[in-house]
Amino acid sequence: MSEQHPPRRPYHTPLTGSWWLKHRYYRLYMLREATVLPLLFFCGCLIAGFYSLQQGETSWLNWLSFMAQPWVMALNALTLAASLFHAKTFFELFPRVMPLLPAPLMIAGQWLATLAVATLLLLLLGGLL
Repeated sequence: MSEQHPPRRPYHTPLTGSWWLKHRYYRLYMLREATVLPLLFFCGCLIAGFYSLQQGETSWLNWLSFMAQPWVMALNALTLAASLFHAKTFFELFPRVMPLLPAPLMIAGQWLATLAVATLLLLLLGGLL
């Protein structure tokens, strides 16, 4: 007969609510994770814009008026900055996860692809306006 042992309890390191303030790396990690907050605002604006476009001209003009307010434009500028910061950190981490080419080459390639897509979108939108 085998002897019964009590179940093992794993060790859990206690964490305080301010654990992320202790090291620069943790603060940058939390800042990167927080980039989702302005992005949520932008996505909400985009969804509201699509909805207002379906509702007709008056609703669309009201949405445009809302989007032209200074605080909305400031939040959208913050969203752009947060997205660029998120992209920068992602582009720097990607070569560590998938080292296909030298890191500087991969990072530069990702920025060039981002610039190419942004330019293409601006050209397409410029042609539609």
